[in-house]
Amino acid sequence: MSVEFCNRVGKRYYLKEGKTKTGKPRYFFSSNQEGKGEAVSSIPEGYEIYEHPENAQVFLRKIQPRLITDMEKQYVKKLLDSLNNTKRYIVDCKSRTLTIYESSTDSENLKSVFGSLLGNYPMRPGISADDMMPTLTKITDQHYTAVLRFTLEDKERRKFTAERFCFRGSIDDWIYVSGPDDFRNIVKKHASTLGKDEFFEQY
Repeated sequence: MSVEFCNRVGKRYYLKEGKTKTGKPRYFFSSNQEGKGEAVSSIPEGYEIYEHPENAQVFLRKIQPRLITDMEKQYVKKLLDSLNNTKRYIVDCKSRTLTIYESSTDSENLKSVFGSLLGNYPMRPGISADDMMPTLTKITDQHYTAVLRFTLEDKERRKFTAERFCFRGSIDDWIYVSGPDDFRNIVKKHASTLGKDEFFEQY
């Protein structure tokens, strides 16, 4: 029986083991339960399942040291949930960095488009765009883009710097915006601009 993992868009993966050219074990996830590789019944020691925020692809990777605390990650998630905009966000932590990914799909636009389709092509009575949002979100929730990140600069005093991604063709890279500053101060200052024009005015 293989280890199974269902990603955020509902696609199921199965953990398999193959061999490298030197004969060492190589672990990978496959969407085909009967495909190549031997089924792996438990996660190997020292490894963890990782779902890539950008495209929901699933990997088995070696457990990585993380300096971002669970409390800090949960604070960011709670703050993002309170934002008054129609975007969706994923929080990802690696080593000293906490990165916020933004969905490429606007939920209100999605609802509006589907509402129009329901008007043009009537379905089962009683179905509304709101009823279909969980399914629609799964379909469109595959692509996210990294937009904002906070990097730990002082482990003892929990001081962070903030960077946003610049999407100008001449740059297309992370640019510094502020810090070092206390974690909650810097997160609240910059995360609150997500989904607004002022986000792109930060330099």
